[in-house]
Amino acid sequence: MKMIVGLGNIGSRYDETRHNSGFMVVEQIARDYQLGAFSHTKYEAVAATGMIDGEKVMLVKPTTFMNDSGRAVKPLMDYYQVDLADLVVVADDLDMPVGRVRLKTHGASGGHNGLKSIIQYLGTKNFNRVKLGIDHPQNGTVVSHVLGRFTPQERPVFDQAVAVAEKALIDWVHGETFDQLMNQYN
Repeated sequence: MKMIVGLGNIGSRYDETRHNSGFMVVEQIARDYQLGAFSHTKYEAVAATGMIDGEKVMLVKPTTFMNDSGRAVKPLMDYYQVDLADLVVVADDLDMPVGRVRLKTHGASGGHNGLKSIIQYLGTKNFNRVKLGIDHPQNGTVVSHVLGRFTPQERPVFDQAVAVAEKALIDWVHGETFDQLMNQYN
């Protein structure tokens, strides 16, 4: 089984915010591949599970809030016996412009608290990630920026990035390696 974890914050006040980029990607995959509604799991997450072209896929949104995402991811991986190679985490990235997508197989958290939590709970930095650029704030604080929504000018650019991230993830589900995908999408 492939597990794709989108990072974000649960609750309607956070819907469509920059920090919920990971949620937006997994929600789009669930819609496009008719995986149904996200429902509560045995652990601190909601998930949509189904088959995509013969491969079982679990799309996960932790309900722990961003800063404690690892608390949901690790028990789910253990319960479903998901290998590290079958995990991808989708997150926002302040250090990339809106619309940019970058795939990585390992690395530090880059100051992203959701990734930091997952690294802590998994005990490794070596897991696949898809990062979507949300840009640095031009005015205001980082917190207000990441918890803010995309501007009308940014939104179509971001939506295109979601489509690219989805395509890369579906290629991964179909069996392409993350190294192949990095060469193709980065």
